[in-house]
Formats: sequence, structure tokens, C-alpha cells
Amino acid sequence: MKIEKRGADSYRVRKMYKGKMYTVSFDHKPTQKEALTAMTDELNKVRSAHTQMTFQRAAENYVDMKRNVLSPRTIKEYSENVNRFPEWFRKLPVSDITQIEVNRLINEISVGRSPKTVRNYHGFLTAVLGTFNPNLRISTTLPQKVKSEPYTPSQEDVRRILEAVKDTPYEVPITLACYGMRRSEICALQPEDVDGDVVRISKALVLDEKREWVIKTTKTTESTRSIVIPESLAGKIQAQGYVYKGHPGCITKHLERVEDRLGIPRFPLHKLRHYFASEMSALGVPEADILKMGGWETDHVMKSVYRHSMMEKEEKAKREAAEKLRNALFN
Repeated sequence: MKIEKRGADSYRVRKMYKGKMYTVSFDHKPTQKEALTAMTDELNKVRSAHTQMTFQRAAENYVDMKRNVLSPRTIKEYSENVNRFPEWFRKLPVSDITQIEVNRLINEISVGRSPKTVRNYHGFLTAVLGTFNPNLRISTTLPQKVKSEPYTPSQEDVRRILEAVKDTPYEVPITLACYGMRRSEICALQPEDVDGDVVRISKALVLDEKREWVIKTTKTTESTRSIVIPESLAGKIQAQGYVYKGHPGCITKHLERVEDRLGIPRFPLHKLRHYFASEMSALGVPEADILKMGGWETDHVMKSVYRHSMMEKEEKAKREAAEKLRNALFN
């Protein structure tokens, strides 16, 4: 620990603690022992203040600490998370929270909520407690994850949908979704992001904690990318001078209306990313290239879609083989 001279009769000692710099000032040059004692007292006050605050206050402070680091959408979700915890838990002093209270909380919120939602609660909880009560060791039994296969629209269904939205305000955004773009990326896209048939994806339109739509960087580093689209689609964007003008939610609602009209099972716009991955895989495009084009950070979704696609092909092959055998036996 370094003792710094600030003026004729002014000295200070500084120490970084949990990402924040703390300073103790002296009107004389302190000894190493004096400096260490003063800084220890200062940090003890900080630790005491942390452990005396309620979970709600700690959670709100945690969100404030991350405000300039995380995306507006994540801050919005964190802010909303705070008041979703039961009142009895929010009022608990951080210093009084033990594994028993955490177990009781998880048992309570598991009723009527999906395992994924419960895990999100627990993840936020452990992040807050890890910051303001780092000595607490949490080991919670969480609801078992529910394994689900991602739904992938068929090529025929996608073709029918694109035909139905042709020459409407939703043709461009829905078509771009078929090329692996997220709704947030589509709504942030401008004509200047399209150069010939190349689309540069570098931003997204999301809701912040004030429920205002703001432009931010893409979801992950991998999400910043370039894709190639049909020249006709690129030309349409340049001709109309925009990609999409409406509310993001209206794209999803219109897609649902089209699906209902065509008798197609409802699926959200995001599932067209699964269609994109499935079709690219079927065309023999290497997995690494599909990940780059779709902007996926990991291959988890990609592998799930690929596995689902392979299962469908295997099922189709089985039925074709059974039909051939039936024809050989009974015709």
C-alpha cells in the first residue's frame, strides 16, 4: 500500500475494493501501520454498510453498478427482477440471508414458473449476494431443466408466408428474418447498412428500463457481422428508403395473423432463425460458417436445430422404407 503526498501537509492512502477506489487522508505522513489501520477501518465500515442493507437495496445498488457496462435491455430486465422477488425476501438484511432463506425462496417461486425462469431468479440472486455478502456460499437445488427441441418451420410454410406478405410493409423484415437476422437487428437496420447485396449488422433496437426504444450494439461480439441477401431485396430497401418503420411487436402480430389465415401453426419471428440454420445445414454449409452468418456466440442452438433436422430426416426415411416394404408385400 503506497502513501502518496498530496500537498505540503496532506497525504493519502488508496485501495481498490470490489471495483471501487477508497481513499483515507492524513494531515501528516502516516507510518505503514497507521495507513494500514486506517484503511482497514474504512473498509470495515464499507463491509458493515453492505451487510446491513436489505436485499432490495443491495439489488438496486447492483443494477446501478452495472448500468454503464451492460446493455439497456439487460439493465431493464435486472431492474424489473428486483421487484419480482417476494416482499419478505426483499426486506431481509443481506447479512441475515442464509442458504435456508434461499431454499425457501426457490421453493416458493418454483410454483407456476418454468425451470428456466427460476434459474434466472437464482442467477440474479447469487450475483447480488456475491457482491454484497461474498462470504456466503450458496449451493441450491434448482428445478430440473426441461429439454425442448426448437421448432423449425418447414420450407413450404416459409414460402407460403413470404408469398402472403409480398408487397406489404412486412415483406422486408420477415424475409430478413429468414436470412438469420434477429428482430432487434432488423428494426435497427438502415439503408446505409446495405451495400449492394451485403448487409452490415452492427446494432439492435431494444427497450431500456424506462420502456423507451433505444439503439445499442448487437447482442454479442459475434452478432456484429455481414450477410448476403438477394439483390432484389436489397434493391427494395434502397428504393423505399427504409427497412421497417413500424413498432417491432407489429411484425410478430402480423406474422401470427398470416399463419392463422394460412392454417400454419403459430411460431414467433425468432423461429425463422432456426429455419435459416436448418436450411444452411441441409445445403451442406459448414457449421462454423452458419454460426458466423447467424451471429451465434455458441453452437448450442445450432446443434439443437441440426439435431432436430436430422431426426426429421430419419423419421422420413423410416416411413419411406416402411412404405416400400408394404408395397413389396401387399401389391
